[in-house]
Amino acid sequence: MPAAGVSHTAQVELLYAIHHGWLQGWLRRRLGDPCLAADLSHDTFVRVLAKEVLPDIREPRALLTTIANGLVINLHRRQRIEQAYLDELARQPEQAAPSPEARALIVEALVELDRLLGTLPGKVREAFLLSQLDGLRQSEIAVRLGVSLRTVKRYLVQAFEHCCFGMTA
Repeated sequence: MPAAGVSHTAQVELLYAIHHGWLQGWLRRRLGDPCLAADLSHDTFVRVLAKEVLPDIREPRALLTTIANGLVINLHRRQRIEQAYLDELARQPEQAAPSPEARALIVEALVELDRLLGTLPGKVREAFLLSQLDGLRQSEIAVRLGVSLRTVKRYLVQAFEHCCFGMTA
């Protein structure tokens, strides 16, 4: 793909014209859903278009499949999170069920929290989850992780700051 003398938009248009059909077919075979394949194919090119500068692309299909594969992984992660939330919601009394709009917002928040937790170091994330999901006291977490109580406190502060400030950014 030529980079010199050709506008960014023109490069993406050419990339789209040549490879869109192939990418959509690749996604359709991978996902088994033509509508979802069309959506993710579109999102792939939006990601390419959002790049400020396109380097000289020697293997355009490799670039597109790398981006699309990341989107597929994100989709599956989101589906797992949403299903876990819906499963938990099904265990609650019907009158406690949030509205569809509230459910959508909750799922978005859970997906973002999952993304943020995934960027934490392993022991920090584990300490946070042991505290918040398992309800363990800090002393119990210290024993479980084989670290000092002071380290657990530092881990929890780090996780809370990361999640709180990351959600607002």
